[in-house]
Amino acid sequence: MCGTLCEMESGNIHNSYGHRIAAHGISFALVAVLAFGAGLAVGGNGSAASIVTRIPLIGDGLDATPNQSADLTDFWKAWNALDSNYVITHASSTLPSSKERLFGAISGLAASYGDPYTVFFPPAEAKQFADSISGSFAGVGMEIGMKDNVLTVIAPLKGTPAEAAGIKAGDQIAAIDGKSTDGLSIDKAISKIRGPIGTTVNFTIIRNGKALDIKVVRDTIQVPETNDGIDETSGVYHIALYEFTSNSASLFDQAFGRFKASGSKKFVIDLRSNPGGYLDAAVDIASHFLKKGATVVTEDFGGKESNKVHTSLGYGDLPAGTKIVVLIDGGSASASEILAGALQDTRTAIIIGTKSFGKGSVQTLMDLGDGSLKITVARWITPAGHWIMGNGVTPDIIVPFTQADATAKRDPQMARAIKFLTNATQ
Repeated sequence: MCGTLCEMESGNIHNSYGHRIAAHGISFALVAVLAFGAGLAVGGNGSAASIVTRIPLIGDGLDATPNQSADLTDFWKAWNALDSNYVITHASSTLPSSKERLFGAISGLAASYGDPYTVFFPPAEAKQFADSISGSFAGVGMEIGMKDNVLTVIAPLKGTPAEAAGIKAGDQIAAIDGKSTDGLSIDKAISKIRGPIGTTVNFTIIRNGKALDIKVVRDTIQVPETNDGIDETSGVYHIALYEFTSNSASLFDQAFGRFKASGSKKFVIDLRSNPGGYLDAAVDIASHFLKKGATVVTEDFGGKESNKVHTSLGYGDLPAGTKIVVLIDGGSASASEILAGALQDTRTAIIIGTKSFGKGSVQTLMDLGDGSLKITVARWITPAGHWIMGNGVTPDIIVPFTQADATAKRDPQMARAIKFLTNATQ
């Protein structure tokens, strides 16, 4: 699935929207997964001497050892009370099966962690992850996430129905097809947004405190990759990256070659409204600017396993004396933040724009047989030790981009980048 840029670790595929795919789990997802040592060793008093033998793993590779410290009395009281007392109030309703009730309990367990990226969903929904990372899929063309517990547009993708309909980065999605998104997980929202080509999905959007109704017609989404060129007046060369897909590093290499051939020493990497993608692509691109072995990003597992440091390959092909600006905004997330954070912390580039989205966690997708569990297992940390999750990357030079700017078709962020690059005193 990942193409030539995926790395294999312990028999598992790894990429990066901040997700992963476990080898023992289902074989597709939004981003890669590293399987963890399945099972926990438990002892009577927790000491090393009392650790007992692990029970055999069940067919999906996960440990089914009951946690003896968990008192499930209230759970079974609730189960039995519902079973004995609940009365159907709508003619079209039916009682949930035991499996459906179990799914509901697991969903509640995952939700109790208070992390919008740790969720339970049935296997049928997993295909949506594969579609999201492929080169084309049916939908509206936008990335969504949680911001302050509100379903939020990270960014509409370039040239998609969502962008054409007026969806903006930072829009809060209050309702989908007239149904509130309160309590709706990201994965469930995606399933509601997807649909047959040519059909319409209705969004109620909150923007600057005002409610807007926006209709978007679903279509096959062709994800664009890059755009590059030189501004003849200033001599500034720019490369815009719209996503970090399996092809992005190769396409960036080609554009970077054109930059070097141009003779320019003034360079802009435009990551605005880039919602991220493959970690490998971000590391590969960073390798044009950082020396070999320099840290690009660290996966911090919170002590559950050893941290993994992703380092530059050190291509050493940046023309000497090149000045670099990276443009970011609230739609820059995940791999965009990894690249921007690495270049900022190593003082390789100046960051201009507005604060990025703040998607800096890693998920693993585990198969539970009749359902799948997506769990946050790590966080991204920049070379200087900054957590991306919830914090994002703060530009060195903050330049807003307003609706008035968009209406007037002016770009103050790019203008500020050009000013910086052409004025050696700044």
